[in-house]
Order: sequence, then C-alpha cells, then structure tokens
Amino acid sequence: MSLRKVVAALFAILCLTISSSNAEDINMTKKDITIDENTLYLDLKDGRVVIQMRPDLAPKHVARIKELVNTGFYDGLTFHRVIDGFMAQTGDPEGNGTGGSGQYLPAEFSKAKHIRGTVSMARASDVNSADSQFFICLDDPSWLNGQYTVWGEVVDGMEYVDMIKKGDSRDNGAVSSPDKIVKMSMAKQ
Repeated sequence: MSLRKVVAALFAILCLTISSSNAEDINMTKKDITIDENTLYLDLKDGRVVIQMRPDLAPKHVARIKELVNTGFYDGLTFHRVIDGFMAQTGDPEGNGTGGSGQYLPAEFSKAKHIRGTVSMARASDVNSADSQFFICLDDPSWLNGQYTVWGEVVDGMEYVDMIKKGDSRDNGAVSSPDKIVKMSMAKQ
C-alpha cells in the first residue's frame, strides 16, 4: 500500500471519529434540556420545537402565554408574517396581524438580547400593547433589544422553525397559504 493511500485511510478514520464525537455532543445537548413547568412544546408540520419560557425576564407574559396555551388558543393559528433572515410571527386569530386575545400586557423589557431562537412579543407602537402575538427570531436582530418583551428561547427544534413558509418581502412578510401551529402545549402542568 502506498504512503498516499495510508494517509488517506488515516484521514478518513480521523474524520469519522470527529464526526461521531460531534454527533455525541449534539445528542448530549438535547438530552440535557431541562423539562419543567416553564417548558413549552410548539408542534409544527415538520416537527416539535421546545421553548424554555423565561419568567425571570417576563413573569406576566409567561403567565399569560401559559393561560392561552392551556385553553388551546394557539392551536391552528397561522404564521401570518415571516421574513426570511429576521423572524416568524404568529398568535393572531384573525391571521393578518390585527387580532389578539383581547388582553393587553404591560411591557416587561429586559437586557435579554434578540438573537436567533429568541421568542418575543409582537406589539403595536404602544409599548404596552402586546397581547397574544409573538415572534421567533430567525437571526440576530439587535435593533429590537430593549424594545420588545423577551419571554422565551428555543432550546430544541430550531431547524423546524427555519422550515416555516416565508412571506413576501415586498409585502412586509405577509404569507399566502401560511404554515400553522399544529398544537402548543405545556410540557408539565
């Protein structure tokens, strides 16, 4: 066997070892997710997204989201506004960005950053107008920091959020035939 073939074989073994090691690390990360009373399941057509709610940042918002989830409010609602590289927004029973549950929440701004996987409340120009609509950041929109209430973070399943149908960038992300929330549920009651 030539030296070149030996080196190529050793390189292939090394790559397999590194690949296996990385796979184990990824699996360990998923196994290490703490499931508690602040863990939310967001079931989408492509798979389950696990959201860790943050009552330490936004206790009133987390309490209200839990109430709405426990009544089935979010089941079947659309992702009516999805802007590629920015965010995916849902939580409007009207499906067009104008509706809500009918209960405004006072802003609970924090120093938490809007980064990929952050879950935050949508609102109108009034900072105290958040209701039931929320968005999941698809990237790191730092210009939102300190202006929207962060209440959770995706800890597993972000790849399924990435698969949500994107909207028309010329129409503020409006989505025709949008994807829906199959079901939202609390991991533990």
